[in-house]
Amino acid sequence: MTLSILAGLFGGLGLFLLGMRLMTKGMRNAAGPALRQILGQWTKTPLRGLFSGFMITALVQSSSAITVAVIGFVNAGLMTMAQSIGVIFGSNIGTTITGWIVAAVGVSVKVKALALPLVGLGALLRLTSGNSRRKYLGDALTGFGIFFLGIEILQSTFHSVENSIDLSALNFGGITGLIVFVGIGFILTLLMQSSSAAMALVLTAAMSGVLTLESAAAAVIGTNIGTTTTAVLSVIGATYNAKKVAAAHIIFNLTTGAVAILVLPYFIHWINILTTSNGYTSMTVKLAVFHTSFNILGVLLFLPFTGRLVSFLDKHIGREVSEEGKPRYLDDNVLGTPALAMDALFMELGRLGEMTRLMGQKALTSKFRHKDFIKDKTVVDTLVTAIKKYCVKMQHLDLPDPVAERLPKALRVIQYFRKTSKIIEEVSQEHAMLDHQLPENATISTRDFQREIREILNIAHTPCSPEFQELEKYMHQLHDNYHDLKEELLLLGANGTLDLSRMVSLLDYYSHMRMMCEQAAKGTTHWAELRNLDITCAEADEENEYAWKLEE
Repeated sequence: MTLSILAGLFGGLGLFLLGMRLMTKGMRNAAGPALRQILGQWTKTPLRGLFSGFMITALVQSSSAITVAVIGFVNAGLMTMAQSIGVIFGSNIGTTITGWIVAAVGVSVKVKALALPLVGLGALLRLTSGNSRRKYLGDALTGFGIFFLGIEILQSTFHSVENSIDLSALNFGGITGLIVFVGIGFILTLLMQSSSAAMALVLTAAMSGVLTLESAAAAVIGTNIGTTTTAVLSVIGATYNAKKVAAAHIIFNLTTGAVAILVLPYFIHWINILTTSNGYTSMTVKLAVFHTSFNILGVLLFLPFTGRLVSFLDKHIGREVSEEGKPRYLDDNVLGTPALAMDALFMELGRLGEMTRLMGQKALTSKFRHKDFIKDKTVVDTLVTAIKKYCVKMQHLDLPDPVAERLPKALRVIQYFRKTSKIIEEVSQEHAMLDHQLPENATISTRDFQREIREILNIAHTPCSPEFQELEKYMHQLHDNYHDLKEELLLLGANGTLDLSRMVSLLDYYSHMRMMCEQAAKGTTHWAELRNLDITCAEADEENEYAWKLEE
């Protein structure tokens, strides 16, 4: 009997997890670009992000998948932190749909009558769909069917457990019982890495009479808290934005869980009244109502303070960004000597240029997926703001003519580098949404075009090199090569080899890439004109020679 019970538990759980995997993966693949479009365009405010997070999680049945997608979109600049937090809130409510599915099965559905046709229909779609997206819908339907079969096996196994073993001792009650079952829910989610799977297991045990309502509710709270382990594991060695999204997820779930534990007796009393008055006495319905209610309560508590949560995360995660974004050469003490203030401004602009060009090189090398992009962009933006403030202070001084003439040029340099950074951000967004594969009959290499941009950025990075004197010539060559690439894309679009909408997107993408290079080169050229470049390079040579003598 014990062996049969263990086989039923492991087999039912295995079927359930397999069904969840097929269902999640199938729905995610069936959604395809729609997932990107929803996350990229339907999350303009935290409230809209909340709704989108709920709908997508309810569809794909995986808050972890949504969290990973959100992290990717934040890193790509397609979504702000405030929007991402709204999606996280919504995904927590979306996971409660699993409870309602299990409740529906327990209340009014003959499982095999529903599961077997779903498996058959799903297999038929998979076998007859070829390469169309319908095959993924088939996987999802098969997953639903296997999911329901797993629930039935778990349910019958728990009935056997109840009849064979007295499990009333498990329902401790009181504070001890709450803590134990919160821990059980947490551990189940940690082991299965799926709060939906852990939730269904708890609900099935409750449906079979193994657990009391209070014990099962505590375990449900534990599954909710357990989802934070996935967030923690997913951001080891990740970017600052990934850590901020995970931190928001952890803070929300821990706080919501703590509030639910504190008011659990009142929640249970209210839910008993609500469900009984409407004719529902099933444990699973009560637990589904409880799960949904305390997640909605958490959202209501957090949503008004989304802005403050973002500020808190920005302040405490990635603080070294603000240190790197602080000026190294600008000092209010030298404002009294305008010539020295201009020298300090020149040095800081040189540092800004180095950061901006390096950001462009990293982006090109990593195909605009560099993990430090958001951090680098934040550093550049912070430094630009600080330099602008310093220029405003200089404007209020009584500047001698030579300094007054150079200040507008300095402002122009700031704008060039700021524009470069902005274009890199735009290209990163375009890259994430674009299919870059050109048809086989294309005669021009986009790789050569990108390699040429990297070489120009390298030359601009070394203004004392002989090649820098010919920077304008290299830019003319890039301009000509861009027009050749443009003509090639237009030809491929005209003869039908390349989809017209993708052709337009690729034209915009490579146009922005050329503009990025042009802005960086212009910024460096105008920066060099702020001082006599020969004198600046001679000073650098003297410093290097002095350092070399010190080493001797």
